Amino acid sequence: MTLSAELEKKCIDTIRFLAADAVEKANSGHPGMPMGCAAIAFTLWNKHLRYDPRAPRWANRDRFILSAGHGSMLLYGLLHLAGFDVTMDDLKSFRQLHSKTPGHPEFRDTPGVECTTGPLGQGISNAVGFAMSARMLNARMPASKSGFQPIDHYVYGICSDGDLMEGVSAEAASFAGHQKLGNLIFFYDDNNISIEGSTDITFTEDRLKRFEAYGWHTQLIEDGNDTAAIDRALEAAKAETQRPSLIAVRTVIGYGAPHKAGTRHAHGEPLGKDELKASKEALGWPLEPTFLIPDEVKKVWAARRAENEKFADAWKANFSKWAEEMPAQAALWRKLETREVPADLAQQLAAAVKGIVAADSTRKISQTVIQAAAALVPSMVGGSADLEPSTFTAIGKDDAVEPDHQQGRTFHFGIREHGMGAIVNGLAYDGFFIPHGATFLIFSDYMRPPIRLAAISKLQSIFVFTHDSIFLGEDGPTHQPIEQLATLRAIPNLEVWRPADPIETAAAWAAALQRKEGPSVLSLTRQKLAPVQRSGPADIDAALRGAYVVSDSEGEPEVVVIATGSEVATTQAALPLLASDLQKKVRFISMPCSERFLAWPKKDQDKLIPPNAKCAAVEAAGGQDWYRIVGRGLVIGIPGYGASAPEKALAEAYGFTPAKVAASITAWLSGETRKPQEG
Repeated sequence: MTLSAELEKKCIDTIRFLAADAVEKANSGHPGMPMGCAAIAFTLWNKHLRYDPRAPRWANRDRFILSAGHGSMLLYGLLHLAGFDVTMDDLKSFRQLHSKTPGHPEFRDTPGVECTTGPLGQGISNAVGFAMSARMLNARMPASKSGFQPIDHYVYGICSDGDLMEGVSAEAASFAGHQKLGNLIFFYDDNNISIEGSTDITFTEDRLKRFEAYGWHTQLIEDGNDTAAIDRALEAAKAETQRPSLIAVRTVIGYGAPHKAGTRHAHGEPLGKDELKASKEALGWPLEPTFLIPDEVKKVWAARRAENEKFADAWKANFSKWAEEMPAQAALWRKLETREVPADLAQQLAAAVKGIVAADSTRKISQTVIQAAAALVPSMVGGSADLEPSTFTAIGKDDAVEPDHQQGRTFHFGIREHGMGAIVNGLAYDGFFIPHGATFLIFSDYMRPPIRLAAISKLQSIFVFTHDSIFLGEDGPTHQPIEQLATLRAIPNLEVWRPADPIETAAAWAAALQRKEGPSVLSLTRQKLAPVQRSGPADIDAALRGAYVVSDSEGEPEVVVIATGSEVATTQAALPLLASDLQKKVRFISMPCSERFLAWPKKDQDKLIPPNAKCAAVEAAGGQDWYRIVGRGLVIGIPGYGASAPEKALAEAYGFTPAKVAASITAWLSGETRKPQEG
């Protein structure tokens, strides 16, 4: 549909003032970015972006990711105009409690929002995961004889100066260039303004040359309102099949505002009643009513919606024919689309580790579980941050995901932990794969933002962290985690698994692969662990509950001792060494996932840990989180940092031999003051 210059301007100004009016009504928000980027957004959505508001998650839609999530009203206005379930009342409820239009875009809250953005750098990094997902799905779903290819969409987005300042975007962009993701196209809102003022005070490198060095195709548009240039740039970017694209557009933040345009005052505060009035007058926009959408603008968007719905309907018809012609691929599609796992996955993974009888590390046991799980769950993909020889997280052998082998299942993320976490989330957002990313537990600190965002967005991201205590040994305190387990357990909707042996490791993976409404962490050892001695056969169903009795005295326990991971076997060996004159009835519990235990009904928790029993927890970590379970009981942990030494020397120095654990528990039960072990 060809538009006159006047009608095109009216369509663009509609986007500008929907955003400005919403921010003004809320008395909160960021009007500048939507006003500056309105021409970019309109050109993209009106001429290029494929979507179906009847089915916001339609598989072959183009993805649009607003990495500059502070400009959320730009996206909400577009979704409303495009016919998604975002009403005018929703726009008028911007930033209000329980509205569909929160301050920053949130996945699941608003139809058409592809991912949660706002923490800068995350959206463009998630987009790399989306683009990888499309490439990998395309490679698994070949064209039919008629030439129909089910997956051939693009991943578009808008990023800001702040996005490109954040290091995570550099990590992800470097990876995208290596992978030659020609289906990834981003606009860079180059408005030269951040909260403190001009970006020249801190951000002066040539951004386009930097992205060229990453392997991206780059373009520069001097005028953010030049829709013809924006259109040409998009066509040029789509012609680049082997390079992701960054299109820098010189925009004016708060475009149209006579006194605030081009200044930091247009960034994160309402224009104000007088400035908004002056802006509308400057651009020839009616002062009333607010939230105006002219009828002729509605017709433009209705025509684009009809065109897109026709395209989507044709795709769906062709897909049905493709599925008939390609039954094996269609069956795989269904499994990927639903992230299907077998109903008896846990039992099959338990069988896979049944033959492991010798002492081994849980990272090595995990390697066995991963291979068994990957054979059962085709959605399972993953990799590590250049640490696969240490994390053992590859799927199969020589099956890396590379530009010329998108059928692969193992990523080499490089030493890019933050980028890895965000890319893993992008894969999870897209919904066809169950991704994992692996590194050492200490480097989870580099990944905190994507882990938290995965929890907020209820993503099935799996984060595998090995070398999970001081017992990694000689690398010393810089590599030895102390506070990491406690801080990860503090994140709502994150399950942290710290398995002690083969059956618990199988349970941890089964739980993560079955959990579709939130992320999981697997905390695994470098060192070999002695087998856990159970009174009965190993029971994966008990381990899946997150806590269970390993051994028990007759009658109601007077003392309950809890341990996790590498401390389960150590603590079990310590219990017979408790002073015999104490004559206490002791229950010993393994708790591989405290989040699952804490989700039990109170009566079940009290049955496992009677309220009148004294309670102790043993874990080679800081231990602050254990007080929510043991109350005023004993926590045997590590109050300081580790040291560089062999594993056995560290166990002796920090009080984690059976004899020293027994001595600590005995002293506590005897009422003695326990001096913390600090090495």
